[in-house]
Amino acid sequence: MDKKTYIVGIGEVLWDLLPDGSKPGGAPANFAYHISQFGLDGIVVSAIGNDAYGEDLLHVYEEIGLHHSLARVGYPTGTVAVTLDAAGIPQYDITRNVAWDHIPFTPELSELAETTSAVCFGSLAQRSPESRETIIRFVKAVAHNPSALIVFDGNLRQDFYDLPTVEESLSLCNILKINDEELTVFCRLFGISDTDFRKQCLALIEMFDLKILIVTCGATGSYVFTGDTESYIPTPRVEVADTVGAGDSFTAAFVANILKGRSVTEAHQAAVRTSAYVCTRHGAMPVLPSDITLI
Repeated sequence: MDKKTYIVGIGEVLWDLLPDGSKPGGAPANFAYHISQFGLDGIVVSAIGNDAYGEDLLHVYEEIGLHHSLARVGYPTGTVAVTLDAAGIPQYDITRNVAWDHIPFTPELSELAETTSAVCFGSLAQRSPESRETIIRFVKAVAHNPSALIVFDGNLRQDFYDLPTVEESLSLCNILKINDEELTVFCRLFGISDTDFRKQCLALIEMFDLKILIVTCGATGSYVFTGDTESYIPTPRVEVADTVGAGDSFTAAFVANILKGRSVTEAHQAAVRTSAYVCTRHGAMPVLPSDITLI
């Protein structure tokens, strides 16, 4: 990374309405914020409403130094009611037809794509045709750079995904990050009948010509496959406050380390350390200690 380039999280921005209060959330914002903590130029792309929640998000992003490209649209800023089970695992009730369902493609986004070295996107913000068109258009523009990292973080939520969306997203990405439950869904969607975990993963890699496949398995551990190599790391035992945003911090740490020239195994180790720390803090955007972010 000899010249200044951006690492983009594109999709939903919102307020997580947690049992202990409201906190800014949305996977793209979480990803971009944690990327920035590793010393890279993270930026979140989305849309907000002309309302108090939108103003509050802008205030928070300015306060924490998160770069953003947020369109103002005539829909309310997104909110999600989050409840936690006894293990701190979140359940989400996601409001429909909100600002991030209407992300416009602007000339600024076209310019941003030309200086983007990595982009992370998911399935949730593609639930609406307007945002899906913008996201796919942006990702395709970034993909014109053959060295760019195109990260699809499945992030399957409720019924907000379908086969065409997932298939196109997989065809565009070179890094896929999912959890073990999403792996089961993907195998069903794409007719992978093998019941062996590793063979399922290798089948996905071959089917979509992936460079890297990351599968997180909650409290058990996580895997990273590259086709010819495999890395497994058990999940560290920590006192869990909640797991909101842990997966996004994992993705950000992994991408940051790859962009800074670390090996896949080193990037995996950093991702595990980062997500474990985030689990010990409430909310998705805690400040990371320097022993984690120093690469």
